[in-house]
Amino acid sequence: MSATTAATPPLVATTSPTGSKVTVRDATTTSAGRHSLAILRLATGFIFLWAFLDKTFGLGFSTPTERAWINGGTPSQGFLMSDAVTGPLKGFFASIASPLTDVLFMAGMLGIGVAVVLGIGLRISAVVGSAIMVLMYLAEWPFTPNAASTNPLVDYHIIYALALIVIAATAAGNTWGVGEQWKKLPVVRTQHWLF
Repeated sequence: MSATTAATPPLVATTSPTGSKVTVRDATTTSAGRHSLAILRLATGFIFLWAFLDKTFGLGFSTPTERAWINGGTPSQGFLMSDAVTGPLKGFFASIASPLTDVLFMAGMLGIGVAVVLGIGLRISAVVGSAIMVLMYLAEWPFTPNAASTNPLVDYHIIYALALIVIAATAAGNTWGVGEQWKKLPVVRTQHWLF
């Protein structure tokens, strides 16, 4: 086998989004590629899970104990009504701040975190997580000088959203996760959006 052949990933049979069978050369079939994606998945999932834990229990990192959700804190309202929200959408974000947004935000952080760490429901996690990240990006409005972000176009919200999309698109839950077993469940086999 030549060096060129050894370095080329094998051909892989897969199913396209339309359901047709296709054969592709896929770098994600290499051990290093799969393990790298699994590490990205675990780290990204932990970011969301940590946000839930810190805001729920006030672990003292971004949320002090007295502002913990279990102590009556308001995780999304606290952010949406704060000076961190700037720009032309400030009024909109203030208008949606409510106990409901607290519950939805915290459910999103927990659901996305657990699902991504386990490697299940990666498609819905990518959609919901990306939507939350884009909304937070717009709330902080990075397009003005002296904004909290150091880059007006690509900040950590965008990177997290892209990471979620890559994780879902590459089935990263199959390595060091329970993605393969999840996909064998009868309801998941018939509802592909649950992949």
